[in-house]
Amino acid sequence: MFEFSSRRGSALLGLGLMAMVQVCAAAGSAVPLPAPAIDIPAAAGTGAQTAVFAGGCFWGVEAVFRHVKGVTRAVSGYAGGSAKTADYDMVSSGTTGHAEAVQVTFDPAQVSYGQLLRVFFSVAHDPTQQNRQGPDVGTQYRSAVFFAGDDQKNVAQTYINQLNRAKAFPRPIATQVTALSAFYPAEAYHQDYAALHPTQPYIVIHDLPKVANLKAQFPALYTGK
Repeated sequence: MFEFSSRRGSALLGLGLMAMVQVCAAAGSAVPLPAPAIDIPAAAGTGAQTAVFAGGCFWGVEAVFRHVKGVTRAVSGYAGGSAKTADYDMVSSGTTGHAEAVQVTFDPAQVSYGQLLRVFFSVAHDPTQQNRQGPDVGTQYRSAVFFAGDDQKNVAQTYINQLNRAKAFPRPIATQVTALSAFYPAEAYHQDYAALHPTQPYIVIHDLPKVANLKAQFPALYTGK
């Protein structure tokens, strides 16, 4: 992971980069993926549910899900490693087993787990990249779905198989489907980072286009909150 001085850069530069958002969004846009063939019925859920996704830097993934209708909370954090190594500097070494992840709390009466997966694979990241996303390289940036229960596992794995069979991407999907042992929230300064730092060059180039693509591809799911 790049440090703040290089990866995030000067906020002043972000003002000059804001004009690039529409260009980057257009370049990264694509036809929305098909809906999952199977999903978890809304009736199966009682109250709020959670899902955990990893797809590169958690700032962008969190920013996308914060704008999805039915999502009540999105928290950046770590999954895949132990509590004692759930620390930004340690995770950045790529040796902890953790991935930068986002815990999504959602109302299944408004948005289904399958719809969240569709957003995750369509606009939140590139699921064909292994142990990297864009300029960020390392196992902590791997693509992963951390499932809670057999229903989530079945829907996620079936959807990946569906997309691979349909050749929805030019390369096979590299996303891991792994049981969630625990989720550890990241440090406070990582939370809602894209919204709080919209002119940071990294956010402008890599994350704001994801939110723009969400709005363009999934207008019925997009919320400007």
